[in-house]
Order: sequence, then structure tokens, then C-alpha cells
Amino acid sequence: MLRWATEPGRVDILHEISILSQYQASPRKNHMIQLLRIFSYLEKNYKPSLYMDPNLPVIDESVFPHDTSEFLEYYRDAEEQLPRKCPRPRGNSVVTTAYVDASHAANKVTRRSHSGHILFVNKAPVKWHSKRQTTVETSAFSSEFIAMKHCIEDVEYLRFKLRMFGIPLDENKPETRILCDNEAVVKNSSKVESTLNKKHSAVAYHFTRWNVAAKVCLVGWIETGTNIADAMTKLLPEVKRNKLFYNWAY
Repeated sequence: MLRWATEPGRVDILHEISILSQYQASPRKNHMIQLLRIFSYLEKNYKPSLYMDPNLPVIDESVFPHDTSEFLEYYRDAEEQLPRKCPRPRGNSVVTTAYVDASHAANKVTRRSHSGHILFVNKAPVKWHSKRQTTVETSAFSSEFIAMKHCIEDVEYLRFKLRMFGIPLDENKPETRILCDNEAVVKNSSKVESTLNKKHSAVAYHFTRWNVAAKVCLVGWIETGTNIADAMTKLLPEVKRNKLFYNWAY
């Protein structure tokens, strides 16, 4: 019941349900106690409203690189995959934005990290994600890059769907703006001279840079305290948690 509740908009319990879902195969008494606490929380706290706000988001463009053409020297075949028979774009154009975060080694039993991201069309949230990573990462850099890879995959699907619906992307901001609070990941995704010293992260590293070269996305840095995806990756104090959620829910 709670897993399905997160689909239509109960985003404030998404991370907690993601954690409990890991123990569905062999639940214990304490898991049931935590589950009942979530039901008690739902009884006392009203559902946050998610509005399909058509207004454009207010984002500091100075955090994004203005020229990514140098990436084409290393990824010469980089080109966004467009649908072959998409309808002619009509109506007002839209801007896509994403927030992504990861908590390194958050699971104390397996030491796996947790990924989370939120996708917006203009100021309307259209997809939210919170899931434990499938590998054990030895550094926060690796876990953040894997979270970035998962986020860009969803960004690609979203852009494909928008085009198939005949919704045009803003010509002035055609790339999806992705905001991340890990400075090392941002530098490796926006500066072509950055190099990777960890082979384990190579797939996520090149996947991200390839999509930057293909003008699918741009990656910019944001402070942890204002990264709304932070609530999708870790348990936070009530005040900080509510502050992050009500930055995009009402």
C-alpha cells in the first residue's frame, strides 16, 4: 500500500519506503514497527500538494558551463538520439531540470550507497526516484557519479517522451539542467581537461560526459542545504526535511 502511495504523490515517505522495501523477502518484527510508524505519520501529516506549475524555474545559470564544444574532441560521435517519427512540436516550449544526490555507504549492513533524483518540466515535478545502488562504492565520488548516470538515463527517457508528445524544448535552454552538490562530479562533468583515476567509475564517468557533449544535459553545482534530492537519499531531521520538501511541494 505504501509503495503505491508514493507513485501518485506521497513523496515525503519515498526514501523510508525504499529502505523498507529492501527487506520484503524476509521482514522482521522491527520492520513492522517501522511500517506502523509510517502509517501513523500519514495519519498526522496531510499529503503535500504537487502542482503542475507552468512557470519557468529560477536557476542561477552561472553554475553551468556556457561552452561544451571541447567535449566533441573526445566524443566525436556524441549526438542525442531523437525519435524518428515524432510529431511536429506545438504549443509553448518547456525547460527540463533535475536534482540528483547520493549518500555514500548509507546502508550500515551492506554499506551500499543510496541514489535519489527528481525531474521537473518547468516547475512541475514529473518523476522522483530513491533506490539503493547495486554495488558497494569505496568513495563518495563513485557513488555520486553512479547516481548521476541513473539520473541522466531518466532525463533521456523524459526528453524522448516530450518529443513524442509534440512538446518543444526551449531553444534558449535545450539542455536539461542537472544540479548536484558534489563538486568533484561537477568538475569532471563540465571540464574537458578533468581525468578519471578510478577505473570502476569509468562507465558512469564517460556516460555523463558523452551526454554533455551531445547537449543532452549540463551539470552544475548546488549547495547541499538547497539540494532537494538530499531528502531522497538519507534520513534527515524534521526541520531540514520539511524545508527541502516544501521547496517544491506545497
